[in-house]
Order: sequence, then C-alpha cells, then structure tokens
Amino acid sequence: MTSETVSHAQLANAIRFLSADAVQKANSGHPGMPLGMADVAAVLFTRFMKFDADQPRWPDRDRFVLSAGHGSMLLYSLGYLLGYRDVTREELENFRQLGHVTAGHPEFGHIQMADTTTGPLGQGITNAVGMALAEKMLAARFGGEVVDHFTYVIAGDGCLMEGVSQEAISLAGHWKLNKLVLLWDDNEICIDGKVSLAQSDDQILRFQASGWNTIAIDGHDPVAIAAALEQARSSDKPTMIACKTTIGKGAPTLAGSEKTHGAPLGDKELAGMRDALGWPYAPFEVPDDILSVWRAAGTRGSAERLQWEKRVDALPADAKVTFVTSLQGRIPEATDAAIDAFKQKMAADTPKVATRKASQMVLEAVVPTIPQIVGGSADLTHSNLTITKDMKSVLPTDFTGNYIHYGVREHGMGSIMNGIALHGGLIPYGGTFMVFSDYCRPSIRMSALMEQRVIYVMTHDSIGLGEDGPTHQPVEHLASLRAMPNLRVFRPADPIETAECWQLALQWTRGPSFLALSRQNLPTVRTYTRENLCQLGGYVLSEPEDGKRDVTILASGSEVELALKSQVLLNAVGIKAAVVSMPCWELFDAQPTTYRKAVLGDGLRIAVEAGSTFGWERYVGLDGAIVGMTSFGASGPADQLYKHFGITAEAVADIAVARLKQNA
Repeated sequence: MTSETVSHAQLANAIRFLSADAVQKANSGHPGMPLGMADVAAVLFTRFMKFDADQPRWPDRDRFVLSAGHGSMLLYSLGYLLGYRDVTREELENFRQLGHVTAGHPEFGHIQMADTTTGPLGQGITNAVGMALAEKMLAARFGGEVVDHFTYVIAGDGCLMEGVSQEAISLAGHWKLNKLVLLWDDNEICIDGKVSLAQSDDQILRFQASGWNTIAIDGHDPVAIAAALEQARSSDKPTMIACKTTIGKGAPTLAGSEKTHGAPLGDKELAGMRDALGWPYAPFEVPDDILSVWRAAGTRGSAERLQWEKRVDALPADAKVTFVTSLQGRIPEATDAAIDAFKQKMAADTPKVATRKASQMVLEAVVPTIPQIVGGSADLTHSNLTITKDMKSVLPTDFTGNYIHYGVREHGMGSIMNGIALHGGLIPYGGTFMVFSDYCRPSIRMSALMEQRVIYVMTHDSIGLGEDGPTHQPVEHLASLRAMPNLRVFRPADPIETAECWQLALQWTRGPSFLALSRQNLPTVRTYTRENLCQLGGYVLSEPEDGKRDVTILASGSEVELALKSQVLLNAVGIKAAVVSMPCWELFDAQPTTYRKAVLGDGLRIAVEAGSTFGWERYVGLDGAIVGMTSFGASGPADQLYKHFGITAEAVADIAVARLKQNA
C-alpha cells in the first residue's frame, strides 16, 4: 500500500484509534466525540485548513477551535499526525498525566496547536467569534494581502446549550463574519442520554434567525463534508454545518450511546472496534503510509506561509512597522509619554472627577498612541465612559473602527475579547457595571487562565453608585475577584492613580487587568511623581511629619479620601496617623517583605473599603479593624448610604481612638 492509495477511512481511523487508545491507557477521558468527528476533522485538516506545523503560530494561519474541549484527544491526535513537534507519541501515551502537555482539556500555551483553552462549554465558540472579528478588523486595516484566514470551530450540543453561545451566534450573524465556519457535532447525545431529554430547539432555524448560512450533511461522508466546506468558504455570512454523526463511531456495541461520551471503551470493546474497522495495529501505532499522508498535510501550508512573509516585507515601511508592532503586542513609547504628561496635568489642575471619568480622560490621551487598542462596552458606553471622541464604531459594513458595541452581552463580551487577544494584533478592553462582572466571570477566569492581556473596565464600583440600589451595588465582588489567580484588580483613588493603573494594565502581557472605577466624584489626592507608584500595589500616601505612627489607615479607591479625612481628625486629637493607598493587592503582595512591612507599619492598622471586609485581615492583623460592608447595599443618595453603613471618616477615627485606648 502506498500513500496514493491511503483512503479517507484510514486517515479518519488513525484519529479514532489514537484517541481511543489514549483514553483507554489513561483510564479517563472522552472518546465518543473524537470517534464521531474523525471524518470531519480528517477532511478539514488534510484538504482545507491553512497552517504550517513547522511554524505553528504563523499569524495568517487559519484558526481552529475545539469548542467541545472534552474531546481533547481529537486535537492531540491531529497534532501528532500532522507533525507538531510538541505532541509526540509519548505525550499521547501520557494523556491526562501530570507533567505532560496532553491535559484533560486543551490548554493554550501547553500545546502549540491549541488556539485557545476549551472545556467550559460555550467559551470556545465565543472565542472563535472574537478571532473571526479580529481577522475582519485587521484585514480592514492592513489589507487582504497580509490578513486573510478562516476560523473553524467544532462544537457539540453542550456548547450550543450554554447561554453564552447565543450571545456569540447573534453577534457573529450581526457582523456577517463570513470567514467563521462552525461544524456542529449533531449526534443527539449529551451526558445524561438523548439531547431530547432537555432540548427540542431546531438549531438550524436558530442559526438562520441569527443571520447565519446553514448546511446539513452526513458527518461521515467525506464528499458531503468537503462540499459543505467549499460552500461555507464562499458564503457572505458565517456558516453553521450541521454534521449528523454517531457518537463513538466504530465501537461495535456502544456507538450511538452516551456511554461513549466520558469513559474508556474498555479492552473488549476496543478490540472489537479494531476488528470492525480493519485496524490490526498495536495501540498508538500508525502505519508509515498513513502517517506520511498526514505529515504531508502538516507541511502543506509552508509555501503559503513563505509567500505571506514576502507580502509582509513588501508593505510600505510605515504600514509594515505598524503591522509587525501590532502582531508583537508592543506598546509604543509614546504611550508612556502621554501618561506622564497626563499625570503632570492632573497634579496641576487637581480636578474632582469620578475615576470612570478619569479613565475616559486617560483613554483620550493614550488611544491615539496605540493603533492596536480596541474598546467596547456591553451597552453602557456612556455610563462606563469607555469611548473617546476620536474612536470609531465597528459596524457590519465597516471594520476599520476601534470601538465595539457588544449590546447587553457581558459574558459574550468577555469571551469575545479573549478571542481577540488570542488572535493577536489587537489589545481589547471592554466595560460594564462592576456588579455585572458576575455575568462575565467565567470569561474573566479564562483570561487569567490563558494569561491574556484583556482589560476589564468596571464602573459603579460600590454603594457609591447610589440610588440604583443593592441590585447594582457590588459588595462581595472585589473580594471574590481578588481571589482569582493571575488577575490584577486595580481600584484607583484619583485621576493620577487611574492613569498609572491603565499604564500597568497596558504593559502587562501575561494576564488580564480589572479596573474598578467609581461613579461618584473624587478629589485628586496624589502629587506628581515620574515613578508609577501603583506598580508597588500599595504605598504610603501620607505620613506623619516625624514618621512615627500610632495608627496606619489602609484604603483603596473612593475610600482613600475618607482615610485622609480620618488622618486629619486623628491628628487633631494628638494621634499620629499614616494613610496607605492600596490600589492593587496582587502587586503589593509581590513586593519584598521588607517593603511591605515598612508600608504597613507597626502598631494599629485599620482598613476602610466600601465593599466586603473579607480579605483585609491579612493586612490589619488580629488586632486591627476593618470598616466596610457586611450586608448588601440599599437605595439612596451615595452620601447618605456611606453614613447609613458607617463608612465615614468619623467612624474610622472613632475606632482608632477606641482601639488605642483599649490597647494602652
């Protein structure tokens, strides 16, 4: 048998058996989906995908998202067959084992073939919408000669059941993302059994109603698969291909059953499958002729990549610099200069503005310096103040803009921003009210897990938003977000701190940043320093003249003003108080012990923040005090709410006096 005589069935069966063997050896995993979608994957990767396994991060490659990430062995089998260097046979044999890249679900950064981390259902398809949107926007800026690729998604019923999928599907149809192709694994099975136990939607009509092109095929017929992909590639809309498949295809007694979804087939079933499909090879063995066809597919795109590199080199000098800089994610030097000038102006003018307004003022200064920045909001643009006068809306008819209107789709916004960041070439930020960070928390978590530079601009950050009441007043949110690994939560106190926090968010390329911004106006409390003090996480804002403290008051955001007023009240009664601003716990905790001890000082410490008191114990200690929220908020003017809940300068001063007397 030669490579010319290798059949489609043999190519697909190579995926099936590598996947089933790995799950069997691990005694853990999900073989059903890889077995069912092997035919689709074989056609897609050997005939349509534009990529180069030797250069896996080639910017103009087609993107592939395995939204149904539980079927990760499909991706790993493809990686090995196509010749990606990091997915070796040893890695397949150590599927789901500690210290190996073949994790239970695909993880971005672990294997080069994974364009995103998938597993939380619905996230992958929504990331893919972000990738397809990024492709459209970059093509509009730099031209189809250097930006011209598709985004393909394999999604299952679980992906489509998750609510975030509708947010993504709706936006993709609205934007007419015609280079987005979704391959639906229509096997009628979910973990509990038949999909009909929980759902009776007509998915084809659903996609059509959202402006998609739809095609229904036999997902095991290579001719039909290829024809559908050809049709999708020429559509003026995004395309959903409904691939009617059998979960666990090839398993002699379990095919079509939910029993193949999330458990090994078993030795007997796997042996029967080898007989039924004519695969007389040992586990993890792929005959040379079959493997050679797959490896040839893995390098098929190298010529296209080389031609693309020549086209990039041929760009006009300025366009080439901007394009390459954007792809590399570098922030121009002019941005730091703009921020420094802004800080000097704020120190001179000392405005009293909400930090959400200060954020907009910072954006007015820096957006013109960063060609790749892309803003947006979940239908709260003029409350979040996330737009500037020179920003232009992204529209279905015009992708040259740099501001995205996500509608009331907070979860979709977060996940689409992840897709934009993963694609490369653009730096996304997006806003909503901070209380609605709950709606996009799974996306924030994925930003952190994947170490993506996504900036969340969350306004109305406390009871200080006032009359909208407890439904809109975030109380526990700061504490819960600070508990998330690899997320930097910034809560600036004034325009200067806001500028410094924005600078840090833009500079940090290994994770997301969360800006918690006030609705109410706050005074400028900082003086100008060339140094970015917020990079320390916490610093002494005001020290007694002789440097000797009786008490240290710690605060963030809007409560720094209260802390400074408390300092005045205490000084008036002979108590020496220092005020520490703590805009970012994560950065403060990363400082040397000696620095942190010097900032926190000896003696009594009191923390004040208009949010949950949870977490401040680590800074004030067992003898300290925390002034904050222990309940939900209420509806009323902000100044009345602060008094009602006892978050005042007087309350802080009274506690300090009482504790010092108690400890005397």
